Amino acid sequence: MPPSPTTSPTTPPPEAVLPPRAPQAPAPGTRLGSHYEHCFGCGPQHPGGLGIDAVAGEGLDVTAEFTVREAHQGGPGLAHGGLLTTAMDEILGSLNWLLHAPGVTGRLETDFLSPVPVDSVLHLRAWVTGVHGRKVYGAAEARIGGPEGPLAVRAQALFIQVKLEHFTKHGRPEDIEKVLDDPDLMQRARTFEVNP
Repeated sequence: MPPSPTTSPTTPPPEAVLPPRAPQAPAPGTRLGSHYEHCFGCGPQHPGGLGIDAVAGEGLDVTAEFTVREAHQGGPGLAHGGLLTTAMDEILGSLNWLLHAPGVTGRLETDFLSPVPVDSVLHLRAWVTGVHGRKVYGAAEARIGGPEGPLAVRAQALFIQVKLEHFTKHGRPEDIEKVLDDPDLMQRARTFEVNP
């Protein structure tokens, strides 16, 4: 049965809950850092990446800032919509740190509410809207110039919690090998081994 006009696959079902923040989650105010050094969204080693560095909020929320650069253009002097969608995906994906379980994007819906000029600083915020089984629902917004600035982008997403084997099974072997050889990254990955 297709979803009704007032719901979508990114809307939590009535039986979804707002779980408590995981006891192992980073403390409020903690910079979450990169889940993978070469990630286009958050990796500091990606030469053309967005470099988004999310910060854990008090509850089931995260924030970040992102500056739109010249290389991020779509139309002349304006951010590319796909790039803005990537920024929303990144901030929404950061919510999984607070639940202490890795997840992958199942669906992402993005609404563009106003143009975003090059050199704009976007203030990103994401929060969990519900969890049902392995499905994590979230919402996010991007505001121009400050946390209370004009709303430019809004998004909703569905993430699916996965075991770490998901990445080792489906990832490119040479990249998996680099990760396995990185003791710091492996230590971070081991914190998620309790995934249901």
